[in-house]
Amino acid sequence: MTDARTCLVTGAGRGIGAAVAARLSADGHRVALLGRDAGALDRVRADLPGPTMTLPADVTEAATVEAALGRLEAEWGPVEVLVSNAGAGTAAPLVETTDDDWSRMLELNLTAPFRLVRRTLPAMTAQGWGRIVVVASVVAKRGEAQVAAYTAAKHGALGLVRAAAAEVARTGVTVNAVCPGYVDTPMTDGTVAAIAARSGRSQEEARAALARRQPIGRLVDPAEVAEAVAFCLVNAAVTGQGINVDGGTVQS
Repeated sequence: MTDARTCLVTGAGRGIGAAVAARLSADGHRVALLGRDAGALDRVRADLPGPTMTLPADVTEAATVEAALGRLEAEWGPVEVLVSNAGAGTAAPLVETTDDDWSRMLELNLTAPFRLVRRTLPAMTAQGWGRIVVVASVVAKRGEAQVAAYTAAKHGALGLVRAAAAEVARTGVTVNAVCPGYVDTPMTDGTVAAIAARSGRSQEEARAALARRQPIGRLVDPAEVAEAVAFCLVNAAVTGQGINVDGGTVQS
C-alpha cells in the first residue's frame, strides 16, 4: 500500500464522488468529503473504513469552500490529493442556451476546479508531492450537440489540467483529468429523464440508447472511474493527461 495521504473529494455525496471516496478510503487514505448535501455526505461517510470528515459546502461559493479547507487543514494538515469531481450539465440547443446557463456551467465545471487547484497546489509543491485529478468528461475531447456550455466548460477543465501539469512537472506533483463517458449515476438518470421527455421514449429506452452509444454496450460503473483516479495516485510518470473511461467512445 502507498503511504496514507490526506485526500479531498468534491461532489462526494453520490455517484462518481462517492465511489472515489470509497476507493481512496479502502486504500488506506484519510478522506474529506465535500458537497452540498450534508445528509448524503454522512451516508457515504458511514460506509468508509478509514478516517473521514464531512465538509458541507457548495464549490461555487468561494468563501464557504475556503472555510471548509481551513477546517480540513486545521485537523489534518494540507491537502495532498485533490479530486475535483463536483459538476453538472445542462442540455439545450446552442441558440437556446442563455447567458445564465453558460455562466452556471463555467462556474461549476471550470472556475470551481480552478479555484481548488490554485488553493491546494502551493502546499503540494512545497512538500514535493501531490496529486490533482479533475473529473472532466468525454466531451472534454469532442463536441456534442445540445450541451455546448457543458462541453466548453469541460474542454476548459482539460486545458486547465494540461497547463497546471506543465507548470509543476518537476515538483513531484501530478495533475490529470479523468474523462468518463456515460456513467451509471444520478447525473445520467437526469439525462435519461430529459431524453425521455424530449423524445417520447420511455426512460428504459432512453437509458438503453445511451448505453448503445458506448462501444462496450453498457454504462460505465462509477467504480471503474474510481479505479482510474486511484491509478493517478500511484504513477508519478503520468501527468497532464485526460484518461478516458468511456467504453472506447473516444480513442485518444
